[in-house]
Amino acid sequence: MIKRMKEDIQSVFHRDPAARNTFEVLTCYPGLHAVWLHRIAHWLWLRRWKLLGRWVSHFSRWITGIEIHPGAKIGRRFFIDHGFGVVIGETAEIGDDVTLYQGVTLGGTSWNKGKRHPTLEDGVVVGAGAKVLGPFIVGAAAKIGSNAVVTKAVPAGATAVGIPAKIIERADDKHLEPQTEAKRQAAAERYGFDAYGVTEDMPDPVARSIGAMLDHLLGVEERLDEMCDALRDLGSDYCAKDLPDLPENTFANGSANAKGTSPTKSE
Repeated sequence: MIKRMKEDIQSVFHRDPAARNTFEVLTCYPGLHAVWLHRIAHWLWLRRWKLLGRWVSHFSRWITGIEIHPGAKIGRRFFIDHGFGVVIGETAEIGDDVTLYQGVTLGGTSWNKGKRHPTLEDGVVVGAGAKVLGPFIVGAAAKIGSNAVVTKAVPAGATAVGIPAKIIERADDKHLEPQTEAKRQAAAERYGFDAYGVTEDMPDPVARSIGAMLDHLLGVEERLDEMCDALRDLGSDYCAKDLPDLPENTFANGSANAKGTSPTKSE
């Protein structure tokens, strides 16, 4: 028991840079308190002292704002960050090294007896406000994006985002050549948008869409340059005309213009 408590404390330091010392973790982390109280409630539940287990669970909900049914099965080094509003149903199963953020629901979609809640395998991360609903498996090291609504199985190592959630594999953009990726980044900076403002293991479908549009824009510009070269070869001076400058407030950060100046970050 003491060994597992020490593991829980260390898991807080590993996954929350705001944690400063052990005393602070012991006294100011409701997610940790909820996990420890759940272990007591679950122990009582397995020994058929179910009403007492529910009372312990209810007390835990009252002081932490986190509701974990005493029947739920939870593995080692489980970490609930912030935690308020987290709900974990009776038949939910959680593996080792899983992380949940505030407002997460591991819920069911049926009133029937039996398995109704999801199973989260080792290393899963569920973002704030996400709802994982139903008796399916979220594979090891998978990630659920913030506010996603997941109703189907998620493969190991994949990321699910959106409402309803869609599966995004990590390797989606690995087909890009380095030159193409560098050009896309340069175009993104020119037009005042950082297309890769997210980590590789938590992709943003909106950023992907804008990245595709930037690719298309680059292709159009290259074709126009080729056309201008051809016109010059024919003796035309049409392409000598300068393009009009764009107002500084055209883009969100108010810094990009058609001449390709580097955007300045807003305060």
